[in-house]
Amino acid sequence: MHTFIETRYSNHPGDVKQYDTSRLREHFLMENLFVKDQINGVYTLNDRLIVGGIHPSSKSINLETVDQLKAQFFLERREIGIINVGPTTSIDVDGTTYELANKEALYIGQGAKDVVFHPLNSGDTFLYFNSAPAHHAYPTKKVGKDDAEVVTLGSLENSNHRTIYKLLVNSVVPTCQLQMGMTELKPGSVWNTMPAHTHDRRMEAYFYFDLEADQAVCHYMGQPEETRHIWMKNHQAIISPPWSIHSGAGTSNYTFIWGMAGENLDYGDMDIVAPTNLK
Repeated sequence: MHTFIETRYSNHPGDVKQYDTSRLREHFLMENLFVKDQINGVYTLNDRLIVGGIHPSSKSINLETVDQLKAQFFLERREIGIINVGPTTSIDVDGTTYELANKEALYIGQGAKDVVFHPLNSGDTFLYFNSAPAHHAYPTKKVGKDDAEVVTLGSLENSNHRTIYKLLVNSVVPTCQLQMGMTELKPGSVWNTMPAHTHDRRMEAYFYFDLEADQAVCHYMGQPEETRHIWMKNHQAIISPPWSIHSGAGTSNYTFIWGMAGENLDYGDMDIVAPTNLK
């Protein structure tokens, strides 16, 4: 057994107002996603998304089912999106091999049984994934940055000049409910997702990477009128419930992966909160 998935329950916003730093981190932060030759993650009851990291180092590892799913195999009733945050590597899906370069994505639909992740000789394979319940079997598809829907937003003057790569979204690849993409901040910019927003129709998870070891990101969450913050490092992820804003500012520029699951596939479905209205 090399797959370890922790269950985390949903949190009422009224309760979260009482959390101290350690409890906020315990409920929402994922600190150690990458463990050698393991698949590690969190099964959150917020839209039942699974968020995790895959780190084959000395051997190939299979995507195993876990107790939370009560399924014969992991993707029996699920879909999964995988984004490579390390060097070029390969993934086998039911006998077909897909090569993923850095920052390329792979969507695997419901029903795929045999998914194998292969190590590099250097042991530096790092794959980040989100998985959501699925009601239909859509085909497996690789999506590179050149295939993505790309939008550049913000400005250096506002410290939020960034390029958004919509990789696994319904305008690029059909999915049941999973949506994933990646945002790269330009040098000199540190703010992501400004203005902040919520969307009651779906939850979201953020994964931060391309961040130097001596740098950090301050991630903001909570209701707009009652915000909280959590300091994060490279290769860490965080859960954002539907009622919570999700935004961050780093001590340098970085890249982050956003993933969503829930009621609405419309990327633009956001309830914007003006910066002057945050408290």
